[in-house]
Amino acid sequence: MPVTLELGDASFDLTHRALVMGILNRTPDSFYDDGETYELDALISKADRLVTDGADILDIGGVKAGPGPEVSEGEELDRVVGSVEAVAARVDVAISVDTWRASVAAESYKAGAVMGNDISGFGDPDYLRVASAAGASVVATHIRLAPRVPDPDPHYEDLLGEVRAFLAERALRALDFGIPRERIVLDVGLDLGKTPEQSLELLRNSDDVAGLGYPLLLSASNKTFLGATLGLDITERKEASLAACALGFSLGCRIMRVHDVAGTKRVVRTLEAISKARRDR
Repeated sequence: MPVTLELGDASFDLTHRALVMGILNRTPDSFYDDGETYELDALISKADRLVTDGADILDIGGVKAGPGPEVSEGEELDRVVGSVEAVAARVDVAISVDTWRASVAAESYKAGAVMGNDISGFGDPDYLRVASAAGASVVATHIRLAPRVPDPDPHYEDLLGEVRAFLAERALRALDFGIPRERIVLDVGLDLGKTPEQSLELLRNSDDVAGLGYPLLLSASNKTFLGATLGLDITERKEASLAACALGFSLGCRIMRVHDVAGTKRVVRTLEAISKARRDR
């Protein structure tokens, strides 16, 4: 079915193509880069490189998803809002803010962000209200408990059914707040309250969730489930991450949130060309 995504003033037909979202962490303890872009100058330099590599969206976050030292609302605002403003002044691509706090999202929209990427599944009751008021797009992510809360033994009676129902309900919430369907994105939340086997099952069934009719975001890049499945260290998961994106694209994922923008861009462009050749026969 046709899939359309609106980001700010831009509209994208994602029926047969995917957007690549580059990750920018303004954190000292990211699971992947371990603070490489915590300093603002380093983050801005990385943003320039990601755009050169072909990023369609930049996702800026100030708090990692996993357990760690408490980050106050004020500290997150300090880390994120100035970063959004600085990057928005330099690049001509959409900016997403990776936060579950409505206050951080609201200030980021004022600074130039056009999307809120919320791994809490709209846990903050004001999240959708501020997104609607700003005309922003939102990402609804499935999580079993909450961000930063350990979940070592997640259990589901019906993994795919429960995740699908959760995301469908969150999409309806967004619609109820006046956010248009074209500004709602879904994410099954690989590794977020899932075992490696559960994450693999959700990735394999991406087409089922894509069938809800909203753009589906895939965040598999360098994640634990890949390392656990293949016995790979964090620095060894590049090819596995690209393979996950290739499979995800074939099953309907249309936004790829990644560390390796250049490599992912080549993968999705190849698959888009194959898809086009098939349609043109």
